[in-house]
Amino acid sequence: MPQVLRPFKWLLKAALFLLLFAFALNNQHEAVLRFAFGLYWQAPMALIVLLAFAAGLAAGVAGMLPAWRRRQAAGGGNARQE
Repeated sequence: MPQVLRPFKWLLKAALFLLLFAFALNNQHEAVLRFAFGLYWQAPMALIVLLAFAAGLAAGVAGMLPAWRRRQAAGGGNARQE
């Protein structure tokens, strides 16, 4: 990436962080997750959203692991072919 665009990249990252931080601050009220058999869990809405995001991220990585391992075993690692 050209050096000229590097500050814009950091500005975009900072704006995204501030947007998500404001979202978390505005969603501090309690939410209830109801499970089967009358079980429930109370937590701040921001925490529930964060945990749902983390669970989705973990599921995505777990789904990609077999393909990554096959690629590594085939010798196609991170080496660039020029």
